[in-house]
Amino acid sequence: MDVMGDKATLYETGRFAQPSARDGASEGAEEAAEEAVEELRRRLAAEAGDVEAMSVLGAMLLRRGDLDGAEPQLRAATAAGDRAAANNLGVLLHQRGYADDAAGWWRIAAVAGSAAAAHALGRHHRERGDEPAAEYWLRQSAEQGHALGTYALADLLEHRGDAGAGDWMRAAAERGHREAAYRLARALDRQAPGEDETGPDAAATAEAEQWYRQAAARGHRRAALYLGAILERRGDLKEAGRWYLTSAKDGDARAACALGFLLRDAGDTESAAVWWLRAAQDGDGNAANALGALHAERGETQTAERWYRAAMDAGDVNGAYNLGLLCAEQGRTAQAEQWYRRAAYAGHREAANALAILLLQVGDATGAEPWFSKAAEAGSVDAAFNLGILFAGRGEETVALRWYERAAAAGHTEAALQVGIARLRDGDEPAAERHLRCAAGGGSPEAAYRLATVLDARRPPAPAHELGEPVHTLKTECEEWYERAATQGHRRAQVRVGMLAAGRGDVVEAARWYRTAAEAGSRNGAFNLGLLLAREGSEPEAAVWWTRAADAGHGRAALRLALVYARRGELAEGQRWADRAVTLGPDEVTERAARLRDALREELSA
Repeated sequence: MDVMGDKATLYETGRFAQPSARDGASEGAEEAAEEAVEELRRRLAAEAGDVEAMSVLGAMLLRRGDLDGAEPQLRAATAAGDRAAANNLGVLLHQRGYADDAAGWWRIAAVAGSAAAAHALGRHHRERGDEPAAEYWLRQSAEQGHALGTYALADLLEHRGDAGAGDWMRAAAERGHREAAYRLARALDRQAPGEDETGPDAAATAEAEQWYRQAAARGHRRAALYLGAILERRGDLKEAGRWYLTSAKDGDARAACALGFLLRDAGDTESAAVWWLRAAQDGDGNAANALGALHAERGETQTAERWYRAAMDAGDVNGAYNLGLLCAEQGRTAQAEQWYRRAAYAGHREAANALAILLLQVGDATGAEPWFSKAAEAGSVDAAFNLGILFAGRGEETVALRWYERAAAAGHTEAALQVGIARLRDGDEPAAERHLRCAAGGGSPEAAYRLATVLDARRPPAPAHELGEPVHTLKTECEEWYERAATQGHRRAQVRVGMLAAGRGDVVEAARWYRTAAEAGSRNGAFNLGLLLAREGSEPEAAVWWTRAADAGHGRAALRLALVYARRGELAEGQRWADRAVTLGPDEVTERAARLRDALREELSA
């Protein structure tokens, strides 16, 4: 029986304990028999005029729902001065709908010192809008240590914005009130919004966890959910899963959804889908989106679309965004735009960015710009970077740089690269290096290469051996950055790593990097590989690589080929490559190639 949220009201006398639940039909029958014997004993005592028996018997009948049987017993005990009977008589009258009569009996019990009656009377006055009277009686109950009265007082004070609400909420939690423990934990959680549990918020997070545990242990399903979230962030996935499961079994859809994600991350997709389905059917949009994504990965687009629509119907704007992505992947551009717009108008920043990209792809730069701006102002890092690209394409470098800087400050790798390039162009090398380091650390091979060139330019010349041979030294930082870029496929970095290896005398390593760059299309890599092979006595193979480089527009490679064919006596072929070298340049190559061409021409005409 729920009496104004206060089941403990009936047991305020402490004369009998609330029966504990037992398993098994035989134990239930035994318990019922014991209760019947106890009731008979109390009834006989009450008929003999025992006031305590009247009070307890009335409470027993009231708890069972036998209001007609309970009322005369409670009235008789109340008339004899039993305050617990007066309180329970108030409960009975409140259940019958006689709130004012109930309040009168609660007042009598409260004046006589009943904390439970003071709590009930305070609740009565609050429901009537008489907050001063409510506070007075709730305070009487709270000061006597009554957990429900303490919580009700804290709730009233919090509603009014009273500074003392927190102290009473903590007192209620300490007295075992699970809702108070949960609300205290939530308040502490809001003081520690960061996920770093080792920083200054660690104490608040730890205390919040303690109160979540207390509330969850008493069956508070939302406390179990938040406790699971704290444990998951900390990496205690097994215990987090147990609390999510506890909350989910109690019917919390968010916990079921969270449990699904935990299971998916553990590789159990089938079990995850079961919990997502349960949460989605209870109206959880996030779970519906997760089911949509799962079916989309399996190629079941119709089922995915159905769940995305369910997420949208549940009020989750991600459903519309995901529908846009699904349509875009299928080439249904018009429908994709429709869903992106719906999500974007609802404030979904990534949908606004996706809509702008779609508009840009169809040539509507004017329509794209405001959506990029809206997304960027809402915190989309990608949109800020895209605005930088948009303005740079228009030649508005200052505005573009401003957006690049904004995106870079939020950790966007390519934006940091663009800022670094701009700072290099402006001559601000320290700022350039700082941004290039951020971009290179974020995985940009171009940033790693450019950072290496900046550091390379500062290196003093390598000391030489007395006989003119290079000294083998440890790799410098710039070489490490070159190598990082090279391993990520950056062709110029690969050529530079090859050059540094050659400088150390490591011909095999140099050839490996030159070949890698050349095979990826680097004409410098092909040219340098040819030089290395020629030096090693493999001029025919060198000519193959020089041909590849010259065909790609490398003037020096064309000049080398002209010299090779001239030495072989193939003057016409030599002249052809010399002509090509004159055209390709640079100036010093053009000058040498022109002299060679003229010489070969004279030789051919002689």
